[in-house]
Amino acid sequence: MSRITARDRTAAASGTAAGSDGSPYTLPAPRRELAVNSADGTRIHVEEHGRADGPTVVLIHGWTCSTIFWAPLIRELPADFRVVAYDQRGHGRSATPDRAGYSTEALADDLAAVLEAVVEEGERAVLVGHSMGGMTLMAASQRPGVRSRTAAAVLASTGSGRLLAETQVLPPRIRSKKVRDGFHRLLLGSRAPLGPVTPVTRAALKYGVMASGSTPEQVAATARIVHACGTRQRSAWGRVLAGLDLDAGLAALTAPTFVLVGTADKLTPPVHARGMAAALPDCVGLTELEGLGHMTPIEGTGAVADVVRGLVRDHLPAKDLPVKDHPPVEEHLPVKEETV
Repeated sequence: MSRITARDRTAAASGTAAGSDGSPYTLPAPRRELAVNSADGTRIHVEEHGRADGPTVVLIHGWTCSTIFWAPLIRELPADFRVVAYDQRGHGRSATPDRAGYSTEALADDLAAVLEAVVEEGERAVLVGHSMGGMTLMAASQRPGVRSRTAAAVLASTGSGRLLAETQVLPPRIRSKKVRDGFHRLLLGSRAPLGPVTPVTRAALKYGVMASGSTPEQVAATARIVHACGTRQRSAWGRVLAGLDLDAGLAALTAPTFVLVGTADKLTPPVHARGMAAALPDCVGLTELEGLGHMTPIEGTGAVADVVRGLVRDHLPAKDLPVKDHPPVEEHLPVKEETV
């Protein structure tokens, strides 16, 4: 295991191009958009960025987020990568399912459908899952179409189960397991509207999902994304997460997998990352990003991009690599609408 001090947060995206509004948190215009129909007919919105014939990286966002969450990482990754991002069902521009459409099996169905649409048979991609996106990878690990298209994976700020027991949103001085589990279950399943983004809601969000050192720009970008998620969809997925049990899927994730987590993550604290690293059949790295919270791709964009670049270099065929050679991961990480 390595323990990494992420780049200075003000300069964390120093290599990240800003959007037309000057912000690295604005999603670049995609090269291509398409709609993919999942197994139950739910329409999944998919975007492609970068070079059409470049090595493929597929980004899978977490609970209450959307493709916009990946804006800084898309800007940080090499332009000659082919980067695919999609909105999970009930999020962003993807369709909202009926009540029966909220499950980890449905998430696996969606990933399988997206990969079938964007990764040709015989080709492979590096898959990057953050939070519920990592859970999607575990849920889909036994699907033949997913396994055959996966060159390597990243499990970022996620867990395979026991979320209520390990979540640290309540301060440690509240020791009652019954109280802690009850509060965290209520938090996940709440249907209370978040309302507009205000200084108060930004402060609450920062406390719950980001580190104390996260920048105002990072907090504001995260708040805009989370507040855009519908109340009903947020609650339905929160109830799924409260009962999560993906240990079997974790054990079946045979692709080379890198695990990373922020040391200040309250939602999926480092105990999850350490347990996953020990249980994975082929864990190729475990990194704890010092002082970062749950939103690692936003809070530590450079460090996450370095991991992705390293996996592309090490696990995709040489013919799919961009011309520019990238040094090993360790040298980058400073220590301490179409329809398918």
